Amino acid sequence: MGKKLLLNLAASVIFYTVIPLPKLNGLEFGGVARLAPLVGLLIGGILGLFDIGMSYLGIPILTRSALVVSLGIGITGGLHLDGAMDTADGLAVGDPERRLEVMADSATGAFGAMAAIALVLLKTTALTEIEANRWLILIAACGWGRWGQQLAIACYPYLKPTGKGAFHKQAIQSYKDLLPGLLLLLGVSGLLFLLHRQQIILALAMVIAGSAIATVTGAWFNYKLGGHTGDTYGAVVEWTEALFLCVLTAF
Repeated sequence: MGKKLLLNLAASVIFYTVIPLPKLNGLEFGGVARLAPLVGLLIGGILGLFDIGMSYLGIPILTRSALVVSLGIGITGGLHLDGAMDTADGLAVGDPERRLEVMADSATGAFGAMAAIALVLLKTTALTEIEANRWLILIAACGWGRWGQQLAIACYPYLKPTGKGAFHKQAIQSYKDLLPGLLLLLGVSGLLFLLHRQQIILALAMVIAGSAIATVTGAWFNYKLGGHTGDTYGAVVEWTEALFLCVLTAF
């Protein structure tokens, strides 16, 4: 079971990131969505370590924040940001019948470009306002974003018979598949409380904001489109991360 879990994790890392891994036999990509929150925690951990390293080098917080956001895009190969851009282009179309067609077009429109700019700005400015516990908040943001994707997969119909996200629907078929990721994210907030007992309000805010934003984001895209696609899964990840960071600036 341990070997199978490692192979499944490797498959998820290969699917969701550009992190180089050695060639492995026996990889199965059908269930990669089950481990998406764990991959998110891994990505957040890398971003947190990168941020700590730059802090020791004396790099100003604004520059650090911009570099962290850029590295996050680089690690994922822009997978989720591309989905957010395609989703924005689709939602900009007045005719609901043409939205999926526009989202499938690889060309980026004006609304997609504006969505990407807004996401990068929101993440960068929010991180600039967060001075303490940045590494842990980055881990939580990336984790909640992927848990939001899982929630969208479990709760809402997939709109296309085929596509890059179609097999996710077979991987996550019940709410039980959401529990491991949720427990991991609760553990992140618990870790903050163990390290800094006086930060209980921040720990609770991470749980409440993360779960609420992940839920509402997926529900909003379902309301606008009547379901989800691979692109909207990426949009859920990106908008959950950005809004989560914005909310946490208040704490």
